[in-house]
Amino acid sequence: MTEKDLLELWLKTRNQLVLSQLAPTFLLITTVGLVGTIKDLGLYVSLAAAGILLASGILGALVQYSASVEGQAIAQDLKELSDKSLVSKKVISLGPWLNVSKFVTPAVFMGIFGALMLALFS
Repeated sequence: MTEKDLLELWLKTRNQLVLSQLAPTFLLITTVGLVGTIKDLGLYVSLAAAGILLASGILGALVQYSASVEGQAIAQDLKELSDKSLVSKKVISLGPWLNVSKFVTPAVFMGIFGALMLALFS
């Protein structure tokens, strides 16, 4: 692949990473605001909310992980090119930071999810 092809792929992968965080983040924020209401509606609604959050979070984490792995592969491919632009050099330097979206972001989601489960079921 050419440098241009790899940079275009990097942009697509980065967009996937950002978009994969929107739904879980929105659902977490909404649930935080509605904990009292959800809890008042009973066990089944609380279980449904937990299932929705969990399903969205798992899917979001899988997409984040795969986009991060792909992004790191793109950075590695760019690194192997002989003549690199400044943009490519910057992308290469950002490659290791994708470990944050691979591991830290899903861990933060699980922490928030756990806190919400305590709030809903305690």
